[in-house]
Amino acid sequence: MKFGLRHIRYFIAVAEEEHFRRASERLHIAQPALTRAIQHLERELNVTLFDRANRRIHITEAGKTFLAGCKSLMANMEATVENTRQVDAGKIGALRIGYTDIAIAGTLPRLLKDFQEREPGITMKPHHSVTTDQLERLKNGTLDFGFVTGPVTRPDIESHPIQEERFLCIVYEGHRLASRSRISLEDLADEDFVHGPAKDWEYFYYHLLPLCRRAGFMPRIVQEAYNSAGILGLVASRMGITILTESTGRSAIPGLVEIPIAGVKETLKTIAIWRAEDSGGAKKRFVDFLKTATPD
Repeated sequence: MKFGLRHIRYFIAVAEEEHFRRASERLHIAQPALTRAIQHLERELNVTLFDRANRRIHITEAGKTFLAGCKSLMANMEATVENTRQVDAGKIGALRIGYTDIAIAGTLPRLLKDFQEREPGITMKPHHSVTTDQLERLKNGTLDFGFVTGPVTRPDIESHPIQEERFLCIVYEGHRLASRSRISLEDLADEDFVHGPAKDWEYFYYHLLPLCRRAGFMPRIVQEAYNSAGILGLVASRMGITILTESTGRSAIPGLVEIPIAGVKETLKTIAIWRAEDSGGAKKRFVDFLKTATPD
């Protein structure tokens, strides 16, 4: 059928005015052009839309059915146009967000809450995964933002610092070091460690292993767990000790003792990462928010 939104707008005006002249004035077009457009529409539909027996036209039953559908169509079209503009402006949309254990244990929950309050039209879809997995998902386009352990130095990735934390030693109650107010890394040389798998915790080990090496040892990892909750659970089970950060060390698991580590000035940084090519809509609003909420 060869008719478009123009014909539909014309038809709605004629149906509501029940008068071609008044409809043409409302539409700011010549009456003959309007009459021809309605006649064309009726031919295309093979339906009589108006009864023209008298000077005042009346819409037919078929016309009433068509009118209801046309009004629904125009309302949907207007809503679609408005939604498109809102998406382009970044006021509505969805963001797929990855986070590590360390990120979600720190300032990230507050950031997500504040952003949702500020931008209620943007839906957040968080997903837990390790840094290496988030980098891969950013690359293949299945993730919009990652909150990971830095540094990440790739030309296709932009980043912004989110939080910086000190390292803590965590032991179980009754451990020989549990009563100490602080320890040195050298005190841990002969301990059994619980930690995450090297392939998943690669970026954490990037920070931890040089510290241990400087203290003259490499951690003897006897048990592994995928996430920090599992690590702490195994420590509470007296299977070893661990080194995590301040936020992940705060646990509701009973039987754990946190001990500051003296002589370690290095910190672990959580950063937000996103594809450098992504710069518009909701993504830009989130980047602008992060840079304001967590300035360099």
